[in-house]
Amino acid sequence: MTADSGLVELQDTLYNSSNPTRKWLHCRRRDWVLARIAACTKPNCRSLEVGPGSGLYLPALALVSDNVVASDIDDEYLSRAREIAQSLGTVQCVNDDITLSKFENLSFDFILCTEVVEHIADSNLALLELSRLLSVDGVLLLTTPQKFSPLELCAKIAFLPGVIQLVRLIYREPIVPTGHINLLTEKALKEQLAQAGLSISEEYKCGMYLPLVAEFGGTRGRRFLGWLESKLRGTFCDGLLWTQCYVLRRSQGV
Repeated sequence: MTADSGLVELQDTLYNSSNPTRKWLHCRRRDWVLARIAACTKPNCRSLEVGPGSGLYLPALALVSDNVVASDIDDEYLSRAREIAQSLGTVQCVNDDITLSKFENLSFDFILCTEVVEHIADSNLALLELSRLLSVDGVLLLTTPQKFSPLELCAKIAFLPGVIQLVRLIYREPIVPTGHINLLTEKALKEQLAQAGLSISEEYKCGMYLPLVAEFGGTRGRRFLGWLESKLRGTFCDGLLWTQCYVLRRSQGV
């Protein structure tokens, strides 16, 4: 990726969007991740974030870890991570491909991989590597979109030529194609997790999107979507929620 691709600018916008639903969708996941970072890390741990994006979680990881590694294959994201790392002191930024990582087995007590596997064609291999890097008693925090959520389905239309210009006119904010090449259903992801020797300690789904309600419903629309999310979570319809979130550990005997 080039430095002018707008990826970091997009990431910054998502959590500060003037559109109430767009902001809520991303902050909902962010808040869950931050809470689990605080709850799942141990004193003196060594942490890894795979795909740090705009560096949103690096300060939280530095606060609870003796050492933090931020790894990515994208120079733009690594450049932002290095800027943030200068003020943190305990963060090291490394160019590393999670499908063929150069880190040693059992290297990390806590691994964060949020909104990454959907960008990787071979998520099976990425999960196997994440499992390999996780210490015996370590925790992996993983989030990724659900394949058939309305947001992902609508995104396929939103980024079509001609339509994208209209979407940008409505939002008046950076709108960049998602780059999601490997969207997984809950069933498919859980099968891959099991194959990688990872067991689920906690799972959570969040983020309800409906077209037009999100774009034109304002704060009332966002509140309605929050109410709808709460009704769908834990039901057979929760595949409609945007993000699936997991706290994972190595399976016994692995």
